[in-house]
Amino acid sequence: MKRRTFLAGAGLAAAAGTVAAPAIAQSAPEIRWRLTSSFPKSLDTIFGTAQTFAKYMAEATDNKFQIQVFGPGEIVGGLQALDAVQNGSVECAHTPVYYYIGKEPALGLGTGLPFSLNARQQQAWWHFGGGKEIINEVLARYDVTSLVCGNSGAQMGGFFRKEINSVDDLKGLKFRVGGLGGMVLAKLGVVPQQIAPGDVYPALERGTLDAAEFVGPYDDEKLGFLKVAKYYYAPGWWEGGAMLHLVINQKKWDELPKNYQAIMAQASEAANNWMLGKYDAVNGPALRRMVANGAELRTFSQPIMEASLKAANELYAELSAKNPDFKKGYDSMVAYRNDVLPWWQLNEYAFDTFMIRTRGRA
Repeated sequence: MKRRTFLAGAGLAAAAGTVAAPAIAQSAPEIRWRLTSSFPKSLDTIFGTAQTFAKYMAEATDNKFQIQVFGPGEIVGGLQALDAVQNGSVECAHTPVYYYIGKEPALGLGTGLPFSLNARQQQAWWHFGGGKEIINEVLARYDVTSLVCGNSGAQMGGFFRKEINSVDDLKGLKFRVGGLGGMVLAKLGVVPQQIAPGDVYPALERGTLDAAEFVGPYDDEKLGFLKVAKYYYAPGWWEGGAMLHLVINQKKWDELPKNYQAIMAQASEAANNWMLGKYDAVNGPALRRMVANGAELRTFSQPIMEASLKAANELYAELSAKNPDFKKGYDSMVAYRNDVLPWWQLNEYAFDTFMIRTRGRA
């Protein structure tokens, strides 16, 4: 009798096990996604951010969630990443959303406006100033959503084949520059060119470009711009802290178990921190190497900076007047900037400038 009772109990336990196992499997399914990057594989920091994100996803899910990373041209071009996610050719992409201001100018805010926020401020606006909700509301019209996944920090002003001493020197200049920065410079007579990173060097070498900006010293050194243009300008006022995004097909995102969504959100944040930290570590040494190899450092003159700021404010007024989405995002960003800059001036800026002045003694 006891043996029959034990066997009956064992049967119930086995039956319970057959119910529980599928529930566990359902919460951690095997998933394979494809990610297209907008950046060449040779750029181990900015392309490497997508690889790092994919590695974090695999590690956090015991290799159940695998993401294969592709470079531009392997599935789609670097500037077609959003389209590929929208139409389902890939599940996700690693790209700056300002590449798509032709679809919607408000997307420029997601990466960062000229004369707007530095990297930490952009991150804070995204998470705590309404940025995430504003940008993802726009992206929802294209059946995609996004997570922050990288930041370059303040970028350089780019390599120029000739010196730029005055606003007049900008007129007719064929300049590879992305996002709304190109629209600002167009008001000053520049002919902006939005060219994928892998195509910039040959255009600069042939003279179809007079100047080109990309990110900063580490990547610019790898892209070889110094070989064809020796004047290296700062600062890149159009990208004070350029934010990148993981753009995800909305249907594919909605299909993920909640725990996978949470893991992806944390993995993208971790990759975001990895990218900014890596650039902060490698840009200084790269700049020293390029100066040793003949790069001539220049800063944009005060008249050029003032004229550019004036042109930027004119552009924002024009876009706000005709585009409610841009106005909503711009008003939000300006309000946040006005709140944060006095604190920055009092403390962060004061500390940084003191340390810079005393770096030989500290």
